[in-house]
Amino acid sequence: MRPTEVENALFGMGNPLLDISAVVDKDFLDKYGLKPNDQILAEDKHKAMFDEIAKKSKVEYHAGGSTQNSVKIAQWMIQTPHKVATFFGCIGTDHFGEILKQKAEEAHVDARYYQQTQEPTGTCAACITGDNRSLVANLAAANCYNKEKHLDLDGNWELVEKAKVYYIAGFFLTVSPESILKVAKHASENNKIFSLNLSAPFISQFFKEAMMKVMPYVDILFGNETEAATFAKEQGFEETDDIAEIARRAQSLPKVNKKRQRVVVFTQGKDDTVATIGEKVTMFSVLDIDQNDIVDTNGAGDAFVGGFLSELVQERPLEECIRAGHYAANVIIRRAGCTFPEKPDFP
Repeated sequence: MRPTEVENALFGMGNPLLDISAVVDKDFLDKYGLKPNDQILAEDKHKAMFDEIAKKSKVEYHAGGSTQNSVKIAQWMIQTPHKVATFFGCIGTDHFGEILKQKAEEAHVDARYYQQTQEPTGTCAACITGDNRSLVANLAAANCYNKEKHLDLDGNWELVEKAKVYYIAGFFLTVSPESILKVAKHASENNKIFSLNLSAPFISQFFKEAMMKVMPYVDILFGNETEAATFAKEQGFEETDDIAEIARRAQSLPKVNKKRQRVVVFTQGKDDTVATIGEKVTMFSVLDIDQNDIVDTNGAGDAFVGGFLSELVQERPLEECIRAGHYAANVIIRRAGCTFPEKPDFP
């Protein structure tokens, strides 16, 4: 493929968060009632924490949020040209929003944010003590995405039309299911590839209706073993403990575009990745890693998808997409946060 064909070929839409990480002490955790290793959504008592952590001496900022992480990693895997990925999401008109824009630019992602004044930019604080990380996410502005005021605008919709591969994490189902449906239908009608991530067990449980409205348009479904089990249970599949069977059942759910058979890809941490290829379910072993080299597994799922999409957008076979996903995840878990070295070393 020529480089110009790859620009804006990947489209992502989701909850943009500015990742703020800093080393803190036990007093800081106690002050805000945090466990050393946890992932929670911010409550009112945590609101002041984001400004406080930003004042720490060694604070690091990264463009984050599940979908944005994945498209950022896809761009890193591809390297050139820049702006392979377009990203839509909502931020505030504040200092954190400006940093987020700068960080997305540094990652060479073509981020087109919808900016509004009601809510501040979404943030995710990583409070580090030793080898532990306590994550506190404040979605704030990310919850305010508005289809009519952003996605539907001609200049923005043109970027949607330009893309060939679409990826949205299930988390965005809690924000703007109507935006997801519009993009999914466009992909389906034009025989392009639309992919969705199960993202978290609570999405399958509490946003089931929104998810199942989108499912007929899903060409590639991602998830991990826990999310797959919850999805199977919520869908009433009989075999909810056999991951290969869950993948098969998810593959055979109703689908609008019959020209593409649905592909289901479930990761299982250090165990084999399960994927439906044609009529069979295939297992792919992940790269070996010494337990002592694992620093942080939080970004592994986003990284796997990013690696996968980097090959998919270049029209490579599914086996190569999975291999690239495994490579990217293997790199990310050796580092704190969803960060990566300057260049990939993917053969």
